[in-house]
Amino acid sequence: MKEQQYIIKNPKCFNLKDIFTCGQCFRWEENEDKSYTGIVKENVINIKKQGNDYVIKSVGNDEIEKLVIDYFDLNRDYKALQEKLSKIDENMEKSIKYGQGIRLLNQDLWETLISFIISANNNIPRIQKIIKRLSKNFGKKIIFENNEYYTFPTAQELKDVSIEKYRELGLGFRDKRIYETTQIILENKVNLQELENNPNTLEVREILLTLPGVGPKVADCILLFSDLKRLEVFPIDVWVNRVMNELYIHGDENKISKKQIEQIAKEKFGNLAGLAQQYLFYWRRDS
Repeated sequence: MKEQQYIIKNPKCFNLKDIFTCGQCFRWEENEDKSYTGIVKENVINIKKQGNDYVIKSVGNDEIEKLVIDYFDLNRDYKALQEKLSKIDENMEKSIKYGQGIRLLNQDLWETLISFIISANNNIPRIQKIIKRLSKNFGKKIIFENNEYYTFPTAQELKDVSIEKYRELGLGFRDKRIYETTQIILENKVNLQELENNPNTLEVREILLTLPGVGPKVADCILLFSDLKRLEVFPIDVWVNRVMNELYIHGDENKISKKQIEQIAKEKFGNLAGLAQQYLFYWRRDS
């Protein structure tokens, strides 16, 4: 493993807090110096703002420049997307101003799949602790600045893990779902590489929905937050249900159907619905 450094010079639409606390990822922690440290594939990365730039230090196997450009979606013009969405209505304009530094990460598909199965009926601190325990028990250890970090375990590394062991790690009812999904991937009944190469989002979504523990919301999160990166999908949870009702529907939020919300999102936001969702979710959750 090699130590590397890379500087993101004066990026537009880029803010660490916005990126790491908007609900899309679980493996980043803020440090006392306001930097963040996280594990990306087989790399530990620390990123800190210095002036208008972001200095990145890493230990790992990947070339840091390529990894960072891909992971943080740096080749996408978020300023242009924000300008397009801001013209839709005042709500979008306000939400974008609040979360202007959000970027949708290109996260490893396998890790995103398992992480969002774990996220079902769960809160972020608990999700983070479960993923950390899972990684410490079955991932690879990396030493970074005298601290131990662990990679997210591959399907092969989870091959012989029992349902009982998952239960011991605090997965609760998700234990069986993680076990069964892992076996399906190992047996190649669902090929993740083929999903990445399939441009038909509806087809990919239907395949994801066959996996234990993957319902519509989890499937949409995987589609949006992994390296599948389908910006047209619109994950709906309690917060999104609430904000869409407050801003656009004005009814009883307990009686609103997800199909109704999806239709409004499609009509208003089109193929940028997923990005719009993140701005709206982040703005209303924190305001």
